[in-house]
Amino acid sequence: MQIYCEVTVKIMANIKNLKPFKKGEDERRNTLGRPKKTLLSEAIRERLAEVMPGASEQTFAEEIAKTLVNLAVAGDVAAARELADRSEGRPKQAIDLDLDLQLDWRNEAQKFGLTKNDILNETKLLIAGLDFSDGDEASN
Repeated sequence: MQIYCEVTVKIMANIKNLKPFKKGEDERRNTLGRPKKTLLSEAIRERLAEVMPGASEQTFAEEIAKTLVNLAVAGDVAAARELADRSEGRPKQAIDLDLDLQLDWRNEAQKFGLTKNDILNETKLLIAGLDFSDGDEASN
C-alpha cells in the first residue's frame, strides 16, 4: 500500500505542475526538431561513398567492410563484435535500479494540499487500473 501512495503523490504533483502550450509561438517548443545529421557525420558518409584511388569502383566503405570481415574471420574478437553490433544491433544493457524511497506519504501529500481521502481515492483508482493478467502478482 505504501508504494501506491508515494506514486499517487508524485502523479498528482506532476499533474498540478503541467502548463499547456500557448497557441502560436511558445519558447518551449522545438520547431526545428532534432537535427538529422551533423557536419562531421555528413562528411564521413560522403568520404566513405567515394571510390578508392586505384580500385575499380570499390568505395572506402566497401574496403573497410571487407577488411573488418577478414579480421573477424582471422579471430579478431573486437572486429567480430563490431560486425555483430553493426549488423544485428547492440544487445540491451541491464540497468540496476534501486527504488527504495524513504518518503512518508503523509508529509508529501501535505506539501501539495492533499488530504488522506484524496490519497486513498487516487490509490483505489490506480489499483483498479492495474493489469494482473501477467501472472506475476495475485489477482483479486
